[in-house]
Amino acid sequence: MTTQAPVASPRPVRELPPLMTLSEAAAARLQTLYDSEQAGRLLRISVTTKGCSGKAYDMEFVGEPEAGDELVTDRGVKILVDRKATLFLIGTEMDFRSGELESGFVFSNPNEKGRCGCGQSFHV
Repeated sequence: MTTQAPVASPRPVRELPPLMTLSEAAAARLQTLYDSEQAGRLLRISVTTKGCSGKAYDMEFVGEPEAGDELVTDRGVKILVDRKATLFLIGTEMDFRSGELESGFVFSNPNEKGRCGCGQSFHV
């Protein structure tokens, strides 16, 4: 008499958060840029080694994606994400804030464990 090992039931598949999302303000600002001085180009986001905490967001407008870039579409607006940055950016929301002294894109990244004092770099 042989006994059979119990059959393992498959693990439930957990849905992953989106790679990145855009706030309404970020989508509107990007669309304005795409419709004017950045026509025909896309914003490419990467993570570089820089600053006191080790990592920093890098953004540039490019005419064509690089090999392996992820295309993210949110709120009808497209951005590119460097493949090497995807693990650092999963679940990140990009926002656009405008104030009296400065304006720009900011990131709300659930993977960040801390930031440097000036806020220019982060670590995970």
